[in-house]
Amino acid sequence: MLKHRGFPGRLPGTDFQFIIRRPNPKGVTPITRRERFRDRKPADKRADAGFMKALVEAFGDQPFERGNLDAGRLSWLFGREVLPVDDPFDPESYESLLVIDVEAARRSFPEAFEG
Repeated sequence: MLKHRGFPGRLPGTDFQFIIRRPNPKGVTPITRRERFRDRKPADKRADAGFMKALVEAFGDQPFERGNLDAGRLSWLFGREVLPVDDPFDPESYESLLVIDVEAARRSFPEAFEG
């Protein structure tokens, strides 16, 4: 499992994690598309925006390996702002490649592209 050095471990001041420390001994948590409903808590929305900002700063528009990025956090963005590169995509592989759809990410999280 690739460890993304320098990537923030969590949203500052919260318990919303962005990376995992070690592979899950019970098996890899799959990445699945999760629906973001309008009534989500503001803290959850901030965590999504913070994670997207960290992804943009780390990878930009280049493909990246899932590695130790948190599957749950990726799942909130998967299929919209974060897309699979591989075809077929293996949602249970730490080596799966992903890429940011910059236009979709800019529409959903404009603050991720500021400053």
